[in-house]
Amino acid sequence: MSKEFDDLTARVKANSDVLDSAVALINGIAGRIEAAGVDPVKLQALTTELQQKDDELAAAIVANTPAPQPVPVA
Repeated sequence: MSKEFDDLTARVKANSDVLDSAVALINGIAGRIEAAGVDPVKLQALTTELQQKDDELAAAIVANTPAPQPVPVA
């Protein structure tokens, strides 16, 4: 039972780290857009980075979402 608990603890920690990173990214978007101003190069770099982070977050969610279990047929 201890190994299962340790494994679960590690997964919760990993998920928490991903969520904390996502929150930090989301909370910083408005300030970074303001700082970029109307500079198209800075705005494009920010857009590219945001897309990469979206992709990373989506991959983390998929990787940590258990597959649906089949419903037993009676």
